[in-house]
Amino acid sequence: MRVAEIWRKRMRMSFTAKMITAFVLVILIPTLFTSYSFYVVSGSTVKRNVREASIQIAKQGADSLSFIFNAGSDVSDMIYIDSRIRHVLTNQPSGGLDLAQWRENEDYMKSFLNNVVYSSSFVNIVYVLKNHETGWGSGTFSRIKLARYFVEEQPWAKEATALEGGLVWNAIAADQLSSGGDYTEMVLPIGRAITDYASGDTVGYILVNLNGRKVIDKIKEMKLGETGGFLVVNDEGRIMVSSDTGSIGSIVPNKELLGHITEDSHIEFEYKQGDIPYYGIKQPLSNGWQLVGTVPVHEITDRLSALHSNILRSFGIFTLLGIGMGLVIASRVTRPVKQLTRGMKQVQKGDLNVRTDVRTNDEFGLMSHQFNKMITDINVLMEQVTEEQQRKQEAELRAAVHRINPHFLFNTLGTIRWLIKYGQSEQAYEGISALTRLLEANMGRKGNFVTIAEELSVIEKYLVILEMRYHKRFKLNIALDPEAAGLLVPRMLIQPLVENAVFHGIVPKGTDGEIGIEVSREGEAVMIAVTDDGIGLPPEKGDVIESVEKAVKEGHAGIGLHHVHECARLYFGLGSGVTLEAREEGGMLARIVLYPKKTPKQEG
Repeated sequence: MRVAEIWRKRMRMSFTAKMITAFVLVILIPTLFTSYSFYVVSGSTVKRNVREASIQIAKQGADSLSFIFNAGSDVSDMIYIDSRIRHVLTNQPSGGLDLAQWRENEDYMKSFLNNVVYSSSFVNIVYVLKNHETGWGSGTFSRIKLARYFVEEQPWAKEATALEGGLVWNAIAADQLSSGGDYTEMVLPIGRAITDYASGDTVGYILVNLNGRKVIDKIKEMKLGETGGFLVVNDEGRIMVSSDTGSIGSIVPNKELLGHITEDSHIEFEYKQGDIPYYGIKQPLSNGWQLVGTVPVHEITDRLSALHSNILRSFGIFTLLGIGMGLVIASRVTRPVKQLTRGMKQVQKGDLNVRTDVRTNDEFGLMSHQFNKMITDINVLMEQVTEEQQRKQEAELRAAVHRINPHFLFNTLGTIRWLIKYGQSEQAYEGISALTRLLEANMGRKGNFVTIAEELSVIEKYLVILEMRYHKRFKLNIALDPEAAGLLVPRMLIQPLVENAVFHGIVPKGTDGEIGIEVSREGEAVMIAVTDDGIGLPPEKGDVIESVEKAVKEGHAGIGLHHVHECARLYFGLGSGVTLEAREEGGMLARIVLYPKKTPKQEG
């Protein structure tokens, strides 16, 4: 009973404690027991096995370092083959570039170099340098330090120039071009010269700085025995990477060890440091350097004996036991992680109704609660934003309609006033009757939206008033696609275009006219075309034909066209708008394109 209670308390521990427990059970138990068995049954030396393990450690370490070094050389290759960078370096006139070209080059170089750095976690910073006055870099590149650097005089730059595009690998040192501090950032520089293909001259240099701390940390992670360790040397025996940063850049001090590094082809060797015998091992790296490990011989040979059957039996039993217990605990630990992950993926897809149900007393239970609360808050905020946007759009539409209605009433009442003044009472009566029918049609509809069919019905009544006003006959031809007739549009969406066709097109012509309205559906879009046989748009209004949106923004469009443009922009999807163009046979064509507005989920 007490064991069960202890187990339940263990399972209520924090996530960190669970992971530590799993780690102890899966790793430490078999490791400790195996170590104990080694000490109990040790009798004979298994130096060969230890050496094989040492070689494996060295190979793995060499592979890890080569992977890091290859990342640096790959980045250097990316920059070296980029034609735009070569063009910028080759075409830098002595008098300088114009401001636009200079900004374009600066933006490209900065963006390219930053993207290159982001593509590799091992690259700390990269530079493209022309001279001490001109250069580019990612991150915290400092042109002030560049001015004091004099790249052409640097030994690596001279060597890179001689290699004509070959890589120059340098020892770990402080970064001299970063503004992040006074040369405190440890980097492993990889230099390279960029040559002009045409002339063969050096036009610039590439300097890729690998993260020196990560390289040193990788060296520190590799252990041989208790006190043994690794370092990286070049073909001359010069120390390029070491956990002892004070020794970097110097030749290996032990002459016997130096001889094994530079002259001996064997990967294993022994030498003496004073009176203490040492075991050494080396592995080649991808850039031509060598990884060298050394350890006192007694650390890898003392007490390394085993009774193989007992070791294998005990190791197998306890390893299986540890793995089994680890799997059980890992399953309990990762179950809430998987549930939270599934919930997050659903939210990523746009499903904000998902909720997680992790009822534990650890960090995951708290994360589940906070996740659910966050989704609820997001839903509330989205509803608030949607409601505010809807109110804003309705207010803008009301404001637009309130601008158009007085404009229309002013024109109509002005016409009736002149009819009365000149004694044309019968025509004035007909005008008032037509206006009454039109107002009744508008007042009978609730809300700010009508169907296209209803909008066209209002336009037919409206043309009666325009005929009375201008003493002309305006023939209206309507072609309405039944699939588009029921589409809801803001009030007075088409009417301003009809009025413009009459006022700006037909009336100045001095004769009767013809107006065509064609409504059709093309895929998701609804197309509304309004044509007239008038005189067309005056030359001074040519900017309106070029871009209605620009004309509206600059105030060159009238109230009606402004209203139509704003309605299409506010209430319909991306790509909706108004265009004007002159017809070959005379007159104008005004086209409204309406795409449905999509939700954020649909857009995703």
